[in-house]
Amino acid sequence: MSRTPIGRALQPEKASTSKVHSDSSPPRSFSFSWFVTYKFLNSLFMGLSIGSVFTLYAPLSPATFSAGGIGLALATLIIATQYHRLFNRDWFFRLSFLVECVILLGVIAVLLLPIDQQLAMFVYLGYQLSFAFGGYLVRYETLLIARDQDLKTLDVAKQIAYLVGMGLAWIIYQTLESYWSVSTADGQIQRLYNLLVVVEIAVLYALARSFPRPAKNGKV
Repeated sequence: MSRTPIGRALQPEKASTSKVHSDSSPPRSFSFSWFVTYKFLNSLFMGLSIGSVFTLYAPLSPATFSAGGIGLALATLIIATQYHRLFNRDWFFRLSFLVECVILLGVIAVLLLPIDQQLAMFVYLGYQLSFAFGGYLVRYETLLIARDQDLKTLDVAKQIAYLVGMGLAWIIYQTLESYWSVSTADGQIQRLYNLLVVVEIAVLYALARSFPRPAKNGKV
């Protein structure tokens, strides 16, 4: 029986990659087990939230999505020209953390603000930012985890979490409508997003544990 690697760390990055770091501190270490946890929680969040996006985006016009698509294509193109600078663990962690923080802000905004055009635009721009960096993040993730078995472990965990998230979202929606008399889409989404805040905070924590900064004595 194959065993999932626990706490595996990659070898230190080569000088040709780490020379683009903005400071003299050593590159971040990498924990495979925590990274699997991070991606599991990230996919769980996606599965839980995917159905709510259609309601949140309802106030936006078709022209908004067309303009957003153009902006996304241009942003992706610009990011692709910077791969030679971004292909290292530090930048992968920084950009991943930025994306997750923006997503967390969007979740909090849904809880605090009425669901209208302004909120829809804020959430939409947040997701567009995550999509803009998506190509880079996926490509570097494949380089970061080079072994076939590890990639299999990661992808299986992500797909299971996505399915679990969608299943949980369906149960929550049905429970709110049948037992709590919350029949409006806005009311159901705002209650679901209380759970999403907790999940997204856990995502950020697991991401931070995936790329610990080595101490001065060389230990993580």
